Amino acid sequence: MTSLKIGICGGGVGGLCAALALRQQGHEAIVFERAKQFLRIGADVNLTPNAVRALDRLGVGEVLRETAARPTHRISRTWDTGEETSRLPMSEAAEQRYGAPQLTIHRGDLLQALEKALPEEAIRLGKQAERIEQGEPMRIHFADGSHEDVDLVVGGDGIHSAVRRELFGADQPEFTGLVSYRSVVPRSAVPEIENLDAFTKWWGPSPDVQVVVFPLTRGEEVFIFATTAQDDWREESWTLPGDVNELRAVYKDFHSDVQALLAACEGVTKSALYVREPMERWSVGHATLIGDAAHPMVPFMAQGACMAIEDAVVLSRCLEGVDRAGLSAALDRFESARKERTAKVQRGSRANDWLKGEGNADWVYGYDAWGVALA
Repeated sequence: MTSLKIGICGGGVGGLCAALALRQQGHEAIVFERAKQFLRIGADVNLTPNAVRALDRLGVGEVLRETAARPTHRISRTWDTGEETSRLPMSEAAEQRYGAPQLTIHRGDLLQALEKALPEEAIRLGKQAERIEQGEPMRIHFADGSHEDVDLVVGGDGIHSAVRRELFGADQPEFTGLVSYRSVVPRSAVPEIENLDAFTKWWGPSPDVQVVVFPLTRGEEVFIFATTAQDDWREESWTLPGDVNELRAVYKDFHSDVQALLAACEGVTKSALYVREPMERWSVGHATLIGDAAHPMVPFMAQGACMAIEDAVVLSRCLEGVDRAGLSAALDRFESARKERTAKVQRGSRANDWLKGEGNADWVYGYDAWGVALA
């Protein structure tokens, strides 16, 4: 079996999935992660059926189901009256239609499952990529002064990707003018609220203002994600504390169900939302990008992590049986298979109108990364 040595910069969801998928194809895939240990940061990952089906073939689906919640429906409601404008059955209905359910899970649980599925030698912590030297082999230079020679570099290092900067030059993501709030409350704190087993999006009086609620941790917790326009906050982090009273004030006119949820919040994080426009290309030489490094998006379709997972699987399929001489053609196939879809999801996420009313989710949820045709 042909085997490449592949260096994956970034140990997030996309990077770890890429390592798993590429190792299934017989390649030596190594994740270089700048953190010195994996921390349980962030709160939620919404895995829609397209991502769960991909993860099942990576061998981690059963483990994820042990801690995840499984939303019964995807519901849209009007911010003040509570009127339902769409209701899409999920759970068993999604499994029958798409081959997998929707799972909502703590990001830390997902990363832990992916990490444990990889051999110890596949992950190197404390390795922050700083410079990529083109050649055969490629050379990754790290902040600690060390380097690693590989056949292929995969940049899975997020919206502020060092690999992207090295391949395409420095640029800055665009601030959307929006901030997001995140909080988790025990389900027991809000027993009077209905539909807590569903993924519910409360559409506000303007496209910028919304509240999303869904279950976590086998339904024992409720995750709250809310956005609003605010031009004077530019900090981007999953861990920066916000002001609970500010959160409640922003949504004080929302439906009583939302008010009850926000009243139960004991703490909240706050982060600015950034995006980039779709790229014309993702690859230079024997290096390419996946996930947020290639196509960062606002979370209004809940597809950021899902697109990274799809990227990882499709990249691995494009590299099946490929040696160093075939890398350029394989990366062309990868981009051809992925760019149109990810650009459509990027733009759809920014438009923020998907499934506000009745609609068909098949083009998103029915995508099969393991079976989609490759050029």
